Amino acid sequence: MNVTRPAINVQDSFFYTLRKDNILVEVTFLSERKKLGRIRRFDKYALVLEVEGREEMIYKHAIAAVTVVPGQALAGAPPRPALP
Repeated sequence: MNVTRPAINVQDSFFYTLRKDNILVEVTFLSERKKLGRIRRFDKYALVLEVEGREEMIYKHAIAAVTVVPGQALAGAPPRPALP
């Protein structure tokens, strides 16, 4: 019997963990502008980032990268060694 498994959506899994664990992230836009905040909600096209107490909707097509802020860690991730 051939069982088809749904594809794992890496982006949704990553955003879900960041939101659930209240991890501080830096969003870098294609324009190279940056915002620091916490992901509150997301869907296929956008995410809501809490920045300085207010929520901002950001369209994913405008995002170049989402980076975990140093000092924060994803749940289950092994600690990273300090750089010399």
